[in-house]
Amino acid sequence: MDYRDGVPAVLETTRATARQLVRSETPARLRLWSALVIVMATVLLAATSLVMARVREQVRVIGREAAPQAVTAADLYVALSDMDAQVTRLLLTGGSDALAGTRVDALGAYRQRSRQADADLQRSLTTASGPAERAVALDLLDGLAVYHQRIGQTRSALDRGGRAATEPGRLPPDALGHYTQATNILHLRLLPDAQRLRDAATARLDRVYAAKRATEATGITLAVLLGGALLALLVLLQRWLTRRFHRTWNPALLAATALGLLLVLGSIIVLTAQAGRLSGARDGDLTPYLSLSRLRAIGYDAAADSSRYLVSANLAVYRDGFTAKAYCLGATDPLAGYRCGPGLAELAGDEALRRWQAYQRDHERVLALADSGRTGAAVDALTGIRRGDAAFDFAYFDAAMGAATDVRRQGFDRAWRDAERVLRGWVALPLVVLALIVLLVAVGVRRRLAEYR
Repeated sequence: MDYRDGVPAVLETTRATARQLVRSETPARLRLWSALVIVMATVLLAATSLVMARVREQVRVIGREAAPQAVTAADLYVALSDMDAQVTRLLLTGGSDALAGTRVDALGAYRQRSRQADADLQRSLTTASGPAERAVALDLLDGLAVYHQRIGQTRSALDRGGRAATEPGRLPPDALGHYTQATNILHLRLLPDAQRLRDAATARLDRVYAAKRATEATGITLAVLLGGALLALLVLLQRWLTRRFHRTWNPALLAATALGLLLVLGSIIVLTAQAGRLSGARDGDLTPYLSLSRLRAIGYDAAADSSRYLVSANLAVYRDGFTAKAYCLGATDPLAGYRCGPGLAELAGDEALRRWQAYQRDHERVLALADSGRTGAAVDALTGIRRGDAAFDFAYFDAAMGAATDVRRQGFDRAWRDAERVLRGWVALPLVVLALIVLLVAVGVRRRLAEYR
């Protein structure tokens, strides 16, 4: 037989073998493409879920631990400052029947602030993030007990000396000695320790915010990289199917691509949105709240200096103390901002500043009366409850400060709740999207694989 007769048969066999090889190679490639898409979708799911879970936990720590800890430390400082101011007001009344109402009011306020300080310290012990903070809180509890003991000794000395015979604005020597020890404990021990607690709480808040920013940056980067890789694989798979099978775009794979795009864009938008809310709330509400609390405490301590000046028989140190504190509260020049931080006008508005300036004028009038030897008139001007009296004007100022701090606190709480709502469901949502993507990919390639059975 002529060898040339077998050439067509060989060519036909070769062509058939090549077709079979290509036919066998196509489903393998299709399965490989599908596996790559599913693996990438799984990696994106794991990354997105972990990031969202981490950010949600950090938001929880900010709103339920770090921020309340900072607020508690700030409130403790305010409570201690006003507690001593109320003690001074209580002692200022002496045994005067005319000032009995002021005495009862001051005693009630002192006890209320004492309970508040105790409660704040208990919360500080509970939320302390380390042994150093716990040690400071315990030292504060011990110092507060010593302070109350000295105040009790002061009142006992007054009773022994005959409170009814005590002139308003004057203390017997032994009572003045115990009171001086008490106010020294407050300024040299309690307030510095409270400041340390406040600084530690603020530092913890800064650390949590910094960690959350790092997590958000990581999450956005992973969403862009992994999400971009997933979308690229889906697009390449569809182009390969289009070229290989000469068909139009696959609807199931198009839907899977759209879902992947929505997951990537949604996660980026959610991370950015909650970050913007909490960062804005911190800068616009929480930090001003803490600064306002500091100014409010300074105001209480300054008001106490007005009373201390009378009780101490016009010691200049209390006049100078008031002047320094009033400078931080009311000054608007850049040097005051550098030395003391933001003032009343910046944080609480011009109305609060005007009310403080009214109290300053009352203070100067009280000191002028005391310096002229008219101590009784000075006490009346300091404790009077009519407009133009120091007690009235300070209460008017404090009301403005209380309203301003409440607005800031409520603003932060709202923003924190909004951030939690934005993140709600985003730990489980990627799992649902992944399941849909896997299902759509399976549907999209099933018909093509069926052609090779």
